[in-house]
Amino acid sequence: MQEIELKFLVPEYKVDSLMRQAKIKSSNTTQLAAHYYDTVDNTLAQAGMALRIRKEGDTWVQTLKSNGDGMASRGEQNDILDDSQVTEALEADSLYPDLSVYEKLGVEQMVLNSSQEEVSDKLNCLYITDVERTTRMIKGSNGVIEMAYDEGTVIHGENAEISQPILEVEFELLEGEVSFLFEVAKTWCKRYNLCLSTVTKAERGGLLLAGKQHAEATKANLKQLDFDKKVSQPEFIRAVIHNCMIQILPNASAIAAGSTDGDHVHQLRVGIRRLRTALKFFDGFSSQLNPEWTPILKQTFSLLGDYRDHELLEVKTQPILETKGGPHVDWSEERDAIKIKPIDAIRAPDFQITLLELMEYTMSSAKKDKPKQKGSAKQETAKIMELLYKKISKASDQFASLDIEAQHDVRKRLKSLRYISEFVSRMYKNKKTKAFLKYLEPAQEVLGDYNDDIVGQAFYRQKTETDPNAWFAVGYFTAQESHAALVCAESLKVIKDAPKFW
Repeated sequence: MQEIELKFLVPEYKVDSLMRQAKIKSSNTTQLAAHYYDTVDNTLAQAGMALRIRKEGDTWVQTLKSNGDGMASRGEQNDILDDSQVTEALEADSLYPDLSVYEKLGVEQMVLNSSQEEVSDKLNCLYITDVERTTRMIKGSNGVIEMAYDEGTVIHGENAEISQPILEVEFELLEGEVSFLFEVAKTWCKRYNLCLSTVTKAERGGLLLAGKQHAEATKANLKQLDFDKKVSQPEFIRAVIHNCMIQILPNASAIAAGSTDGDHVHQLRVGIRRLRTALKFFDGFSSQLNPEWTPILKQTFSLLGDYRDHELLEVKTQPILETKGGPHVDWSEERDAIKIKPIDAIRAPDFQITLLELMEYTMSSAKKDKPKQKGSAKQETAKIMELLYKKISKASDQFASLDIEAQHDVRKRLKSLRYISEFVSRMYKNKKTKAFLKYLEPAQEVLGDYNDDIVGQAFYRQKTETDPNAWFAVGYFTAQESHAALVCAESLKVIKDAPKFW
């Protein structure tokens, strides 16, 4: 069984008003006590699975959840357990999942192959969730949705004193069209400032065991980019946007939940940059793309960039300068003075609605979508790559003499060519695309460092108004600028020899 649901964090200042809408006359409140099982080396979690035994009212249910599309869809198998047997097992402290019901999935073999020596100790109850769930039905002409408001705790399996609160709301499509699910979600999102969350209760338990508040930042995973080599333009753009979203969503979710980790900000910006590249260069591939997405994504990217730039000054640029003999320059005041923090940018309703619309788009049918061009996705992407390649090759001969803005445009074209080459790689032989990308990577790294120095120089020049120590950096970057531009030009010339794969 495939469940389709959207999960949201609820801001504390909206809890009371949301609860008034959740606890209506027809709503139900149930206490859910769930025991989650895995091996000590997290065999199931690493395979994208979560195994639990949960008491739902008076019924005990064993559930195995598995990865779905990385966004709103997950696999789920539920098996009703004998109440008396569960009660006896609990009293004897021997409650253990029945793995035989997952014979076709090979779960039992996965567990047996784990690193633990004793079969009897293969699966342990690692953590428990104790949740009060309030549910109500939302019905419309296009479907039925179950809204579930969960408030409770995830508890360490061996130490009940170690716990974390749970406060979230879910919308699950029980029947009808997916569009109805997103319609309802957007309404509630606007009304209660809800923020999308990708963190499951199983993942919360895993983080609790690891002593972490948030998961590691999510990088782009091209292995999850799935389409046929003869894919149509509308199918291709949906697959690409989906791949960008499964990088964007977990990073945005972590920031919305309070993470201040610069890696989350960085990877979110990378995901947004990849997405903007797709929307810009493949805009003719679909008649159903919303032009309003781009300015909102650009705005969020820029707001995150202000924070990221100041962080780089502290963690990268300033330490490098001090190794060159430069004096210490403190940037903490400037970073603290940033009015719109990453959490504010991510929690903004227009950004959250945009994420929901992008998710809905990727889950929509491509059959009635009419592209502007008549060629195949492979033919049209080849035209785009060829044009970018020619512009970059031409710029390599004059890069050092270009102004800062024009140099920045070259850098953006280089990134675009890289991202598009990665997006289309499944259409071509793997060795050929990898060989081409190897020619791009050194130039991208050199131009990235050059851009960081240009940005850094501007910040340090402004800093001289309040801190004379900043003049060292201004002098250093000025002295390096001409040579660095020549190095960039040479790295770009190498791309002329790159073996094109299209």
